[in-house]
Amino acid sequence: MFDLTAAQAFVHGMATSLGAELSAPWFYLQFGLMLIAAGIAYGVGALVRARVDMTSLVMGWPAPLRMFIRVLVDSIGTAAFVVLTVIAREIMLGTTLPGRSYLLGVVAKMALAWLVIRLVTSIIHNPLIVRLVSISAWFVAALSILNLLAPTITFLDGPGIDLGGLRLTPLLVIKLAVLLALALWVANLVSNFLESRIRQSHDLTPSVQVLLTKLVRLLMMVFAVALVMGAVGINLAALAVFSGAVGVGIGFGLQKIVANFISGVILLADKSVKPGDLVTIGDSSGRISAMNTRYISVAAGDGREFLIPNEDLITKKVVNWTYTDKDTLVKVSFGTNYDADPRLVCKLAIDCAAASPRASTVKPPNCLLGEFAETGMRFSLTFWIDSPDGMDAVKSEVMLALWDAFKREGIRVPYPVREIKIRGGALPVETMTEATVSE
Repeated sequence: MFDLTAAQAFVHGMATSLGAELSAPWFYLQFGLMLIAAGIAYGVGALVRARVDMTSLVMGWPAPLRMFIRVLVDSIGTAAFVVLTVIAREIMLGTTLPGRSYLLGVVAKMALAWLVIRLVTSIIHNPLIVRLVSISAWFVAALSILNLLAPTITFLDGPGIDLGGLRLTPLLVIKLAVLLALALWVANLVSNFLESRIRQSHDLTPSVQVLLTKLVRLLMMVFAVALVMGAVGINLAALAVFSGAVGVGIGFGLQKIVANFISGVILLADKSVKPGDLVTIGDSSGRISAMNTRYISVAAGDGREFLIPNEDLITKKVVNWTYTDKDTLVKVSFGTNYDADPRLVCKLAIDCAAASPRASTVKPPNCLLGEFAETGMRFSLTFWIDSPDGMDAVKSEVMLALWDAFKREGIRVPYPVREIKIRGGALPVETMTEATVSE
């Protein structure tokens, strides 16, 4: 139970001690020495940072060591402050009573704790996490230095809320948050290491690699959460009361998320699509750049990326251009007038397609006369290329070559011709001009 009387006595004692410390003349002497040490340390830190070229110093070093050296150079001022404060305290210990240099000792220990914490957290790359971890760790170290850690723990462990068989206190919440963050960080490091090993395995297909990496990450996260729950003394059976609420939430509001997650697992397992495939889903076409548990990312090639939910790939029509074979058939439709020799036209079209560097030599091009239309003959040219990448560019290249061949052989492309016959006399010049322009 939370003891209000003990808390009031604790606060009163702290206020009394602080008032006695502020009223002593030795406090202001120590404070002045700390200001002098801070000024000298600031100058030393600025001088070192100006003289040291970090780019040339750490060039070629491993990334963690480079970060450590950068933090060490930036913390030279803090290290100088610790040294100067310790020297000042030793001088005061030799010339006066020990209690008159207490503040210098406390400040030196706090500065040293901050220096050690900053060097240790230099291995973390996220600035926000570094700041959060550093401040939290220094706050705990400061409470320990001031002999306030045990009373603070007792104070935080007092008030609580009973949830079934679980007593939820502020101390339990803090422990859970810290241990959970640490466990998830370690689980993420282990998952990244295992994922790198899986991606290096050439015996696994890309879809199986993605499936294994997602399962490994999910299992590591679940294991980390279960481990932390047991470490802080939370019985997982005590959380059974929340399972019904989670089930209701999934049934009403999270069904799409769960459906996309299950669909993502199915897609990774059946290998219908995989990273690198060229697909068309509705009006979206592009190459799959990433597959996640909720969506796939399709790069369109023009800077856009379509994030398509996994459920759409299960329930909608998907065109996979590279599912079993990357060879792609290119179709070119064109026409000529009736003055041309259709056999010569087919030969020219086949020669133009075969001259393309991307055209397949195993599957030769083919040209068919498809229709005797009103305006001319209609032909269909088909040829295979090695992959669907750049299909439009290849098609344009063949059509330009075909145009040059038609020009060289005197073959004309048909176009509609309309004749206007006027009965009952001629129209005025203005009317005829307007009719000609409008036509």
